[in-house]
Amino acid sequence: MVGYNWNVANKTMGDDYKLVEVTATSVSPAVGSAISGLFDQHDPRDIYYQMDGHKIRIYVHSLDLVNFTSVAKHIKNSYNNKQITHLINDIVENIQTIGSYGIKGGKRLYVGYNSERKVKDRKLKEGTRRYTRRASVNIVSNTLPETYENRIICGDSLKVLRKLPDNCVDLIFTSPPYNFGLEYESNGDAHKWDKYFEQLFAIFDEGIRVLKHGGRFVINIQPLFSDYIPSHHIISNHFLKRGLLWKGEILWEKNNYNCKYTAWGSWKSPSSPYLKYTWEFVEVFAKGTLKKEGESKNADISGDEFKKWVVAKWSIAPERKMKLFDHPAMFPEELAERVIKLFSFKNDIVVDPFNGVGTTTVVAQKLKRKYLGIDLSKKYCNTAKKRMQENTSP
Repeated sequence: MVGYNWNVANKTMGDDYKLVEVTATSVSPAVGSAISGLFDQHDPRDIYYQMDGHKIRIYVHSLDLVNFTSVAKHIKNSYNNKQITHLINDIVENIQTIGSYGIKGGKRLYVGYNSERKVKDRKLKEGTRRYTRRASVNIVSNTLPETYENRIICGDSLKVLRKLPDNCVDLIFTSPPYNFGLEYESNGDAHKWDKYFEQLFAIFDEGIRVLKHGGRFVINIQPLFSDYIPSHHIISNHFLKRGLLWKGEILWEKNNYNCKYTAWGSWKSPSSPYLKYTWEFVEVFAKGTLKKEGESKNADISGDEFKKWVVAKWSIAPERKMKLFDHPAMFPEELAERVIKLFSFKNDIVVDPFNGVGTTTVVAQKLKRKYLGIDLSKKYCNTAKKRMQENTSP
């Protein structure tokens, strides 16, 4: 059952509404009638809802909470039904728990009550800035098919992602294969760089398509030193051209100082000094809006973690178990943990289209996220599945 009390197709939501989600235990006609009766008493420009199966999504801009509570009480008394009473109470309580709001015209104003006072015509200015121009994004989320939920799939990421519906994934975190002469079973990396980026961007574009409005795309990448190719810039430019919003760049400091000074370039001469990096880049992009909606109870990052991790230089030791898992270029679980906890909520769907031996999916499972990992290598997929099983063993 899908119900609306406002023409969503003709309304732009974006950051103009606060999202509240409630689950109904029953979707009987009486429940639908009660919910419709509750919201029909209010201006749909202030508050409206979508009902998709058991999920009720409530979009609230401003609200006379006293009046809303009074109408809710009347609805409960009219139906005298325990399921309806419980559902109405859930709706009211969830709206009451929104702690940040302003007051305007006797109503609680849940969005724009602070920022709009600071910068005149802020929204207009944001929309006209060249590098923050947003792509046209469908804001309605879809459900990831069950056949892809909590799965490790051995196959071509491009083909697998093409089977997924639009807007069904919350977070994509991946580290694409590098061309450093490493022997990747899943990618020989012998093709020219233009072919490499062409194939990579085809996969990224499918990832952008399946990402939800407000979802994040996070890429761990470093320059391709061997051929002096600034891959982190090339990739970032591609996402900007596709209309994604740049949310930030994290420096993953690996503290790796073991490279020999004379391995490349000139020694004690300006003729061709070789610049060494002890860090890698983590580029973060958002689709449609910089703000991701989610229930506060599903945010599992602690205060200390948040304060530490929003400083965008992370000192994390490299993965030490690459020989154990027989993979030449793994990132550590701590990196995945920080990305997943900082940029997603519990129960969100996390995807890695270059899953390798499964670090992203292992951590996603530990953190109570749903996951989908894809890789061409059967050997790596088997290792990933084994890690997942060990992760769930008592």
